[in-house]
Amino acid sequence: MEGSESSSGHGPAVGKASLAGNFGLPEQEEGEAQKSPRWAQRGNWLASHPTLTGMMSLNVADSSSVHAAFLVYLDLLEARNWHEVSYSGLAEFQLVCLHGREREAEDLRVVVPTPVHVSFSHERIRQIMKSVHTVQDKPDSPVSIMLAIVESDSTVVYYKLTDGFITPDPPDDTEDMDNKQWRKKRKRFLRR
Repeated sequence: MEGSESSSGHGPAVGKASLAGNFGLPEQEEGEAQKSPRWAQRGNWLASHPTLTGMMSLNVADSSSVHAAFLVYLDLLEARNWHEVSYSGLAEFQLVCLHGREREAEDLRVVVPTPVHVSFSHERIRQIMKSVHTVQDKPDSPVSIMLAIVESDSTVVYYKLTDGFITPDPPDDTEDMDNKQWRKKRKRFLRR
């Protein structure tokens, strides 16, 4: 095994004992039974994650769509700190749909994850919006979804789609905006 290439083709393969030494774990002697370190015993934790297995058990989408939905699920919970994130299946569209709140006091939002290679027509997006409109907290509010497009490198891009035009939300803090604009104008005036 010493002179063989690793499965990735990036140099020599590394044995378990030397991996253990690299991570501060005790080296094993030649005669000892080769036990893998505790972190290596977990195997592929991603494949056995309860949410991923739950999404797969819905049997509504192919594996790439389920994988995209799981990556968006993790992004919403871990990176964006959303609350009450759950999932459901849209069998008629072969999609896994996510529901959650960006902030605790906000309304429930619907997120439709999709791999980058899947295309959507305007009509299909309209049908998805009609289908998920019943999930929203306020049925009288404008129909909207967030389309989450997942690239092959796990990059996620979110698009907020609404049925019709809506006025944009005001900035969170208008005082800061006014001060920044004033400073820019003053800086330009002083340069003259």
